[in-house]
Amino acid sequence: MTDNNSTNDDTYGVLLYYKYAKIPNLDGLYTTYNSNCTSLSLLGRVRLAPHGVNVTIGGKLSSLNEHITLMSKNPLFEGTDFKLATCNEPVNDKIAEECGFTSLSIRVVKELVTLSSHPLLKPPEISNVGQHLSATEFHSLLQNAFETSKTSKKYVLLDARNLYETRIGKFNVPNVETLDPETRQYSDLPSWIDNHSEKLRNNNILMYCTGGIRCEMASAYIKSKGPGFENVFQLYGGIQRYMEQFPDGGFFKGKNFVFDHRVSVGSSDANVVGNCLICNFPFDDYSSRSRCRYCRMLVLVCHVCRGKSSVYICELCQKYGKPDEPEPKSEAGSKGSKKLRILCLHGFRQNASSFKGRTASLAKKLKNMVEFVYIDAPHQLQFIYQNQEIGETKFPPNKVCNRKFAWFIDPDADKNPSLNWEIAQTPFDSLQYQKQTSGYEKSVTYLKEFVAKNGAFDGIFGFSQGAAMAACVAAQKLSLKGEIDFRFVILCSGFRVNLAENEKSVINCPSLHIYGSDHGKDTQIAFDASRQLVSLFEEGSSVTIEHDYGHIIPTRSPYIDTIKDFLQRFL
Repeated sequence: MTDNNSTNDDTYGVLLYYKYAKIPNLDGLYTTYNSNCTSLSLLGRVRLAPHGVNVTIGGKLSSLNEHITLMSKNPLFEGTDFKLATCNEPVNDKIAEECGFTSLSIRVVKELVTLSSHPLLKPPEISNVGQHLSATEFHSLLQNAFETSKTSKKYVLLDARNLYETRIGKFNVPNVETLDPETRQYSDLPSWIDNHSEKLRNNNILMYCTGGIRCEMASAYIKSKGPGFENVFQLYGGIQRYMEQFPDGGFFKGKNFVFDHRVSVGSSDANVVGNCLICNFPFDDYSSRSRCRYCRMLVLVCHVCRGKSSVYICELCQKYGKPDEPEPKSEAGSKGSKKLRILCLHGFRQNASSFKGRTASLAKKLKNMVEFVYIDAPHQLQFIYQNQEIGETKFPPNKVCNRKFAWFIDPDADKNPSLNWEIAQTPFDSLQYQKQTSGYEKSVTYLKEFVAKNGAFDGIFGFSQGAAMAACVAAQKLSLKGEIDFRFVILCSGFRVNLAENEKSVINCPSLHIYGSDHGKDTQIAFDASRQLVSLFEEGSSVTIEHDYGHIIPTRSPYIDTIKDFLQRFL
């Protein structure tokens, strides 16, 4: 079902849909999406998993309808609810980029939505989900509960969304309790369900979320708890379909938060549900993308309060042990101001000394904020040189060089590097980094030992192959807790290494990505490779800097200002 309110197919629109089904050929489906979306100039996010797809894309309505027509011909998408809405094109570049609407990101993942950040004792069966209710059926049940104070079984509404979403809109029905788990992220929901199961047991549980996909897994998880949890119902198509059916909002009050450049969608009822975090004035506009300085969750800060401060602490961080107010900002360069301790990982065929030289300008500009600690990687490499000729003589460089190291190596490379110069077997290969996939276990063990001897770090800063290593460590952040603790990563000219550590789930770690733009002349790490690395990290927790200076770390404005702003959050 699509929204056909507009007859002008040249207008812009957003399409959302998901489908849980066994995907027999992931590579083939990836190729289909890549070819179709590219040819139709569609931008956004496509997530493919062995058990289904989740898609949010934008473009011209004519292109989106053509995409729907193609996908509908595939038996895999039989019965899929294609939610198509007209809207304005992205005009806020910052929001569009943060929401993934400046490029096409197609990823193969293990889970369409990450129900839990740790293995569950009893993972739910997606075939055992709650009963689907149409918007009309869902509304009718709420209406009956509203009009009848005494029923044989109590109705409870369970909001499967995160706190920043429920702040600006939720269902409100007299005689029906609405349970808001107040989670930062969806993967926190199972723990809340476990800890509040008595509020759900033996009740009629009515669940809802934005578009329906989160209720699929969450309802299956509730039903997996056994007797007393059988009566689970979910709003099919989510709040979006409900608001289409009830333009005045019905029992839903406020705005529906959406994960694209629109940010939120309201009904004809203009009542504001949200409040400014600082002054408590009615406010529900997330267009500024203000975030908590600790957990990076979106916070509502009105225009007046935003002009007074740029540092905020969300209610969850206040509630669970964070200070009520941010510490006073020290003037840069003041005595006794805290510095962030950052572990620096050099690139391929570099060493700690050369990386220190490469980052000298950056270190100078950050000297009041950061202490950089440099380390050699564990894999020693051969001394190699390209063929150079003078007359009939071939020679290596006529100088003494320090040893060169790597975090990842080519599995077919010589594992016994000589101390003598060797002639390179092939000319420089700009795609060589794609072959360097071995040696991670030795490198991560090496980092554990270094941290044990030298203490904890606030962040990890990696360049090129060092950035790929830092990303792998970030992917294992939870399992490495207590051995390699850190709060953020900075990844310069990074790329993805195809390891199991990068396939488990989206990486939940604040990150700053710095890389050459599509026309930035980085001859060593392709623009698309760095963009793909960004897509591995949780959407909304990453900051990106694209520059035109090739395979370097830019230190001039405005790039250095963005770097400082990112680091300031952790001071």
